[in-house]
Amino acid sequence: MSVSVISPESPLFLASSSPRRKTLLRQIGLPFRSFSSAVEENFSEGDPEHSVCVLAEKKASRVFNRSKGNWVLGADTVVVLEDAVLGKPESGEEASSMLLRLSGKEHRVITGFCLIDPSGRSAHTQAVVTRVTMKEITEEEVRRYVASGEPYGKAGSYAVQGLGAFMVESISGSYTNVVGLPLCAVVKALLVTGALKAFPLDAGAPFRQG
Repeated sequence: MSVSVISPESPLFLASSSPRRKTLLRQIGLPFRSFSSAVEENFSEGDPEHSVCVLAEKKASRVFNRSKGNWVLGADTVVVLEDAVLGKPESGEEASSMLLRLSGKEHRVITGFCLIDPSGRSAHTQAVVTRVTMKEITEEEVRRYVASGEPYGKAGSYAVQGLGAFMVESISGSYTNVVGLPLCAVVKALLVTGALKAFPLDAGAPFRQG
């Protein structure tokens, strides 16, 4: 049975309301609509690469069950320092603590993503790891950065694509993975699974973005 491809008439369903993921998909001109999955981001003990893939699958499945018939992409990103998973801060104190822990050290940013095809089959699941080294961050810099409000809603309490870039000394691996979606790996998966026949898409074709 043939499976439909992503097109302006049949856009990708993004199982996320993340502004960063939506910006990345707009950047590469992929037709999509965004839906919140409303999946709670609880991390179990064990391999964080496995955990983010499980959460990505749950998010994609939740959105597919609500709106069947399109390709669905779910994703989840965490920051891992040694064996500790650093999620999104719930307070200024927690954000400050995370940033001071990251100061002068290398950490991993891991994004798991899952593609579900229009029949409901999980077509591709993958975890992508990027290594990030932070400079030595002073307490005054942390105080000022937290006061900007940017750390909230960000895994690890920083945004590499925003003001938080001043703390990032080096990156080994996918930059867009640190932002929230490893675009190179995602496009490869879309082509391998048949969700796309070719890429980049026809520059003359109109498309909708959600």
